[in-house]
Amino acid sequence: MSTPEITVATPADRGRVVSSLAATFTQDPVLRYLFPGERAYSQFATAFFGHLFDRRVQMETIWMIERGLSAAIWEPPAAENMSSDDDLSAQLPADALYRVRAYDRAVHAALPKVPFWYLGVLGTHPNSAGRRWGHAVMSAGLRRAAADGVPAVLETSNPANVEVYRRAGWNVVRSVTDPLPIWVMQQ
Repeated sequence: MSTPEITVATPADRGRVVSSLAATFTQDPVLRYLFPGERAYSQFATAFFGHLFDRRVQMETIWMIERGLSAAIWEPPAAENMSSDDDLSAQLPADALYRVRAYDRAVHAALPKVPFWYLGVLGTHPNSAGRRWGHAVMSAGLRRAAADGVPAVLETSNPANVEVYRRAGWNVVRSVTDPLPIWVMQQ
């Protein structure tokens, strides 16, 4: 198997990255908590992933393969207010926005107080799964964290992902139970 080319996303890649992530996370516990039901998910997941993409694309911290079929959206240390959701306020109904804010509060309270690189989203379109592209795009951010001499941190609410990340060298450093189970992991 050849090594895939990893590139940095630009605004032109937004559509493919966002649609790939929306296809990837259809059964994810966090996204189902934020947008319960098929109708809510199909209406609002792309706005949510678009928000995450837009906040980070100018930082050049979105690594991808095949123009977005696999993507890792990273937040560098000292990035401004990771939890800002001003643009989401206009795109989500009040109940979904409330759940986004509740999840954000729970996660941010559990994150380390020292500088770190944050892996906010890692996903590969289901049609391209099994190629280890997720590991490849994740590694780009891990190299940046190592070069900066700071840890890498992520959170997941999918119990199956905990073991996947452990095998990739991550360790659970904190867990939260409300508003849903959340494992904070560090490498």
